[in-house]
Amino acid sequence: MHDVRQLLTDESVVGLKRRGYEVDTAGLGELAERRRELIRSRDELRASLKRSSGSREEARAGRGVLQELEAEIRSVETGLHDRLLRVPNVPAEEAPDGTAAEEPVVVRTWDPPGRTLLGRKDHAELGEELGILDPGRAAKLSGARFAVTRGAGARLERALVSFLLDRHAGAGYVEHGLPHLVTPEVMTGTGQLPKFAEDLFHTAVADRELLLIPTAEVPLVNLYRGESLDPAALPIAVTARTPCYRAEAGSYGRDTRGLIRVHQFEKVELVRLCRPQDAGAELERLTAHAAGCLEELGLAYRVIDLRAGDLGFTARRTFDLEVWLPGQDAYREISSCSDCGDFQARRAGIRLRGGGFPHTLNGSALPIGRTLAAILEQYQRPDGSVEVPAALVPYCGLTEMFAHSSNL
Repeated sequence: MHDVRQLLTDESVVGLKRRGYEVDTAGLGELAERRRELIRSRDELRASLKRSSGSREEARAGRGVLQELEAEIRSVETGLHDRLLRVPNVPAEEAPDGTAAEEPVVVRTWDPPGRTLLGRKDHAELGEELGILDPGRAAKLSGARFAVTRGAGARLERALVSFLLDRHAGAGYVEHGLPHLVTPEVMTGTGQLPKFAEDLFHTAVADRELLLIPTAEVPLVNLYRGESLDPAALPIAVTARTPCYRAEAGSYGRDTRGLIRVHQFEKVELVRLCRPQDAGAELERLTAHAAGCLEELGLAYRVIDLRAGDLGFTARRTFDLEVWLPGQDAYREISSCSDCGDFQARRAGIRLRGGGFPHTLNGSALPIGRTLAAILEQYQRPDGSVEVPAALVPYCGLTEMFAHSSNL
């Protein structure tokens, strides 16, 4: 969400061009000017009616005109508000120029010491051989792009959730249990509506519309919707494990198999709210928390500084963590750690006492399915078995997985 005056500055217009978005300055400026004119006319008429000593008929006529002006103001403000909701965030100056079509800006890479990363099989094939992924029964239940894990696979997922939540609680995040269904107003607050309405699962009970969350970021940020926060109490750090529901359309080749791109998955999410001047350091901190989990799990990854033309709708700066998948011979995104500036706070009405808005930051740490996929691919052995990362052994009691073993 934007302040229209700030949005129409050269700085914002140029910034949005960096992400490939052209601001309709004429249309927005026209609406903003019309609103100003109507408000000025309304205020002048109110003052005139207060001073007037005319007849009842003149007063009644004046009040009628006043009602018409207020109705037109509401109409213009609704139109302006709707347009502003569809404008993405302005990239930070630090975000590199360019688009996703260009070479990624690699900040750093990390490889586990003393372990060779084999590239024999992808996780979908390996998971079926181990008996921990059951795509046939997933399709029978829900159709394409859903997953069923079983035995040691489900056990490892549960272990991952506990491991991640314990690590984040130790880093100062307050764990939450959250609703998985939220109102359209909540989705609007974090930027999913109106832009991404087609990517969401909608439900309706009687006359009440609720939507399934695509990420715990949505309810975590909106915990503070409409509130005024004490700057001295910041940063706020919260986390939650939830299912995530995404009706992403289209086909993604190999991604339609296994755990990479599915309509439902579990994820542990991190959200931080901070003072604007602290956002740079907070983004580094958030990214380090997500990256630290990958390192404790012994998973090779790299950090990408997203180019302005590749930023998500709500983000002004993003560091992507990409995990190495030997079975695909490629790095794949496993977490996007973003500073959204005051974009979401404005939309959700989250203010700072004394003036201004907090910055909101979010990142996955980590998605359970993709992390399990990375474990299967990076920890596979030549004989088809898979070693379990040492960090998960206390949580699941397994040290390795074999096809048709008693671990299944």
